[in-house]
Amino acid sequence: MSTIDILLASYDFNRTRSLALLEQIEIESNASEVLGWRPGEKRAHIAWQLMHVGISEDIFAIERLAPEKSSSLEELWPRFRGGSTPDDQIPSPDEIRRVLATGRQELCDTLAKFCEEDLAKVPETWTERGLTLLQILHILGYHEAHHHGQAHITLNLYKASHS
Repeated sequence: MSTIDILLASYDFNRTRSLALLEQIEIESNASEVLGWRPGEKRAHIAWQLMHVGISEDIFAIERLAPEKSSSLEELWPRFRGGSTPDDQIPSPDEIRRVLATGRQELCDTLAKFCEEDLAKVPETWTERGLTLLQILHILGYHEAHHHGQAHITLNLYKASHS
């Protein structure tokens, strides 16, 4: 099993946790309210956290690792990329799932063009940052877990403030 295959397997595990959180929210009678709840003014809601994960994978797959490709999600990039301010348009659970699946598929398709020898190289689009492909792949693994944690604590804060 290659290093990329091992990392993709860990990404799949991380995704089960994010989807389980989404399923937990979906069973609530007010799922849209829960997805859109913010722990503070201009802070990210749960829907933004989950959409950000999918959009970030899409951005990494296209803009950052294969800029010759185009994306079906590109119109969503400004709303959910890092540094954006979460808006009040709350995506549905189905939309969140679609973005997570599409971003992941784009990432898998892009990573299929790389091999073990590429892991120590700095991709052309990362020259300025000086990160190797392996470092980039570690960031991606950390990224979903980080935002899942933020979404999870936001859900816990929502529950605490509504009990």
